[in-house]
Amino acid sequence: MVSSPVRINPAPTPAYICPYDRTCSYLGQAAVELNLDDNILVVLQQPRKVVTVSIPVKLDNGKVEVLAGHRVQHCDVLGPYKGGLRYHPSVNLGELSALAMLMTWKCALISIPYGGAKGGIGFDPHQYSINELERITRRYASELIKDIGPETDIPAPDVGTSSREMAWIMDTYSMNMGRAVLGVVTGKPLSVGGSKGRDMATGRGVMITVREALAEMGKTLEGVAIVIQGFGKVGAAAAQLFYEEGATVLAVSNVSGGIYSENGLDIPALQAYAAHNNHSIAGFPDSEPISNAELLTLACDVLIPAAMEDQITEENADQIQAKMIAEAANAPITLLADQMLEARGIIVLPDILANAGGVVVSYLEWVQGQSFVFWDEERVNHEMENLMVRAYARVSERAKLRGVSLRLAAYTLGVGRVAQALMDRGLYP
Repeated sequence: MVSSPVRINPAPTPAYICPYDRTCSYLGQAAVELNLDDNILVVLQQPRKVVTVSIPVKLDNGKVEVLAGHRVQHCDVLGPYKGGLRYHPSVNLGELSALAMLMTWKCALISIPYGGAKGGIGFDPHQYSINELERITRRYASELIKDIGPETDIPAPDVGTSSREMAWIMDTYSMNMGRAVLGVVTGKPLSVGGSKGRDMATGRGVMITVREALAEMGKTLEGVAIVIQGFGKVGAAAAQLFYEEGATVLAVSNVSGGIYSENGLDIPALQAYAAHNNHSIAGFPDSEPISNAELLTLACDVLIPAAMEDQITEENADQIQAKMIAEAANAPITLLADQMLEARGIIVLPDILANAGGVVVSYLEWVQGQSFVFWDEERVNHEMENLMVRAYARVSERAKLRGVSLRLAAYTLGVGRVAQALMDRGLYP
């Protein structure tokens, strides 16, 4: 096992700013706005711990393959580390470090007692059998047994993982501890301590944030034109909730392609169609195909990137016709593109606010697991909505008071809370 707190990314090139440097750039902007001491800033720029482990796995054909697993723990001054576990070929330490830092600011902004972390294994889970995935997941959890725990670091599902993987991790950890430990992960199945409302949580948080932003303009969701890039766990949930609130979902997309309907898509029918077609939405009746590039530039009231990072770049930012963008994915807008959108007056609801519903309900699941008292879905949704509404109000108020973007306002609130806690706790030793 290798543990290192050093910076792990090369300097950015003029053509591309890597996710970690982009996140540090936003941190730097917040530090200037907060007049933050350089000694605090240098601490917050670095992940506290980076763990890389070797994962040997016996495949179904008898061959042994060795994968590399990572866990980046950014900052725990407010509480245990919290963050997803990602299975994807693009996983690298730079990406994970950026996402861990984002989670730190997100938790601080929403006022839940966590710090940020992120884990991942760089492979394509679709190329492996369920038995192989279980062996990979359990070995990963075993290698990190001293670095995770309900009071240390609490993983959750992310790209390429689900409640299934969380159940395997929970069982592996529990077997090593000799007792059932419900709080070691969140996003678990209900049968082993999961929370009602978790599946829809991130999408619900997106809907609430958009609703609150529109309400400030004197508008409701009724008839608002929505475009969603990504029809996975988050995008599909958001689409359903917007549809139920009377919004018109013009277009959605996933790995099978995109579809568009001028009059709006029937989201319940689309979900049923996708469920019977191996998650493909291609060929859905009363719709026409549309490319991902075309979808992003459709005229609409609200564009919701709910896929992967770096979807809106300096290449297409000037073609965006949405009046508002809600970042359901983490870091879907590059640094330069964000500046271009701000200059054009396009409102961006930042990721650390807009997609925080998932970590809020993860926190509520952890609270339930620690107390062994579980709530009904109505209470979970109510508690989450209260936290999201209050967070949006704080961000909006700060943005107006300081005359800054919603992103910078959100960062100053999140970074400021962590910085204050760090100053109050002091530097050990």
